[in-house]
Amino acid sequence: MCEANAYVLKNGQEELVFERVDRVLPHERGLLLQDIFGRQLILEARIKELALVDHKIILERIEK
Repeated sequence: MCEANAYVLKNGQEELVFERVDRVLPHERGLLLQDIFGRQLILEARIKELALVDHKIILERIEK
């Protein structure tokens, strides 16, 4: 499988927030993540790093 897991950086640590991510789309509030089953999660975050070999999407929260 080619999907990835999404993590948010929190105090320098990666915290798993969404598994089996298939799509990442820009959203008015940040990012919309969609998994292979069609479930969705909207996060007020931006991409910090894509580690594709490791199947990781590293996100950081948007400060408002």
